[in-house]
Amino acid sequence: MSDIPLPPSLAEIAEDFRSASNDLKLQLLLEFSDELPGLPERYVGHLDQLERVDECQSPLFLTVEVGDGDSLDERVVSVFFDAPAEAPTTRGFAGILHEGLDGLTAAEVLAVPDDAPMRFGLAEAVSPLRMRGMVAMLGRIKRQVRAKTAA
Repeated sequence: MSDIPLPPSLAEIAEDFRSASNDLKLQLLLEFSDELPGLPERYVGHLDQLERVDECQSPLFLTVEVGDGDSLDERVVSVFFDAPAEAPTTRGFAGILHEGLDGLTAAEVLAVPDDAPMRFGLAEAVSPLRMRGMVAMLGRIKRQVRAKTAA
């Protein structure tokens, strides 16, 4: 794992997961699944405007909006997900990333280490395939932020 620190919002979530038993990790994941906000009205019924994350076992779509500002340190990122209710693990990963990244600046999001999902201690509780989905979500988010700030 890299030595790059997680932003405080993600670091706090990672600590909660790392200190939990495997059963409790799954319970926490379900809580994040339940707390994942729905899509804003402008995206409802318009999944074509979102990017599908094919590495996820369930159909998960995401998009990123980046606010205005003169620098990456001023531009605030909003992250939106669409994941089916019958896919609680995928929704849980999306919920973690929403909670941990939404509202950060573009600079903060781009500084999140690519191995961040591996720092939650979830590899013991969920399959490697599912972990790959979370890593892919983070990668897509960072790529979209880069694309939307590369004016």
